[in-house]
Amino acid sequence: MRDGHIHTPFCPHGSNDSFVQYIERAIELGYTDISFTEHAPLPSAFVDPTPEQDSAMAMEQLDSYISTLQRIKKQYQTDITIRIGLEVDFIIGYEEETARFLEEIGPELDDSILSVHFLPANGQYFCLDYSPDMFQAMTEAFGSVSLAHEAYYHAVLQAVRADLGAYKPKRIGHLTLVHKFQKQFPCPVSMAERIVHILDEIKARQYELDYNGAGVQKPLCKEPYPPHWVVHEALKRNIPLVYGSDAHCARDLHQGREQMVREAFSESTL
Repeated sequence: MRDGHIHTPFCPHGSNDSFVQYIERAIELGYTDISFTEHAPLPSAFVDPTPEQDSAMAMEQLDSYISTLQRIKKQYQTDITIRIGLEVDFIIGYEEETARFLEEIGPELDDSILSVHFLPANGQYFCLDYSPDMFQAMTEAFGSVSLAHEAYYHAVLQAVRADLGAYKPKRIGHLTLVHKFQKQFPCPVSMAERIVHILDEIKARQYELDYNGAGVQKPLCKEPYPPHWVVHEALKRNIPLVYGSDAHCARDLHQGREQMVREAFSESTL
């Protein structure tokens, strides 16, 4: 029982639930292996486009985050495996700064995820999963929902291919995050070919996929990231799947997991 994607009290848009609350809840649910993967500090020159600029922890918090987890990891070492990790943003145009950051922090980490949350359009960046309003503004900047989806999957492909050094995360976060508001902004064009191409690139590099339960609970999504057909394609390619609750509070742990496992593996075992 592993959860490879958990946020923490260091998340400025999360909750104040303590590490202990997350850990005790994980143990209660039967987990034996968890990764705390807080949003890594954004590049210093990048301007967070969210209204509160609260997408990630501040750089000055990073040492405290690592040292706190090192202490707690030892405290619980006989009860549960705790991995110190980060969810690192791949932002087009900031690859060099991201590589330098990973070179510095990589030796301190046990786990990491590489995700796309921000897309550039018309000279500005948008946080694609922040709100329906920002998503709509982003689609208008690109010209359509389908063009926004194309830009997202192009960015994910670039993330997979990018040379970010020896400590580049080997797990790709919530592959279909652009689906978060799909019930309000459905994409009229199939992205299946692009997604399968990304899977082939992931397989070629022996990377993993974050099998993320957060979308199951999102009212405008109602499916995991990625959805089940993508999981089946990943399984065909023997791409490792790592369940991630993407919990931002302790009660979010385990979200979507039972439904995901049941549906994702039902066809693959036939």
